[in-house]
Amino acid sequence: MSAMVKVEIRQLPHAEGLALPAYQSADAAGLDLLAAVADNAPLVLAPGKHATVPTGLAVALPPGFEAQVRPRSGLAARHGVTVLNSPGTIDADYRGEISVILINHGDAPSIIRRGERIAQMVIAPVVRAELAVAASLSATDRGSGGFGSTGR
Repeated sequence: MSAMVKVEIRQLPHAEGLALPAYQSADAAGLDLLAAVADNAPLVLAPGKHATVPTGLAVALPPGFEAQVRPRSGLAARHGVTVLNSPGTIDADYRGEISVILINHGDAPSIIRRGERIAQMVIAPVVRAELAVAASLSATDRGSGGFGSTGR
C-alpha cells in the first residue's frame, strides 16, 4: 500500500470543465496532467520546437514534498513529444500555475488539444542535504571516473 499525503489543488478559470489530475490505475505513480489550452486554439508543436503548455492548476504541497512533472510514455512513443526539463520540479512553496514545457522530437507537427493528457505529476518526499566542506573525500573503487567509466 502506498503512503498518502494531502495536497490542496486549485483549478484556475481557464481549466474550468477539465477533470482534475487522476491516477489511471490502482498502482500508478503519476497523476495525469491535462492541457488547458483554449478549445478553439489547439497548440501546434512543430518538429524540433518547444512550448509551455498551461494546465490551469496550482497546488499547495506540504513542506518536505515536491511534485515532479514527467513525460507520458505514450505521447513520447507515438509522437516523439516529451517534457523538455524532465523531470520538472514544483517546490512546496510554489503557488503559481503548473505549466509543462513540451518539445517535439518527432518528424511531424503534433497538435495539443484541450483536455489532452500531456504529462504526469509524481508527488515525492524531499531529503535536504547539509553540506560539509572537506579537504578530501573517501576513496572508492570508481574514484573520479566520469561518464561511461563504469561500463569498461
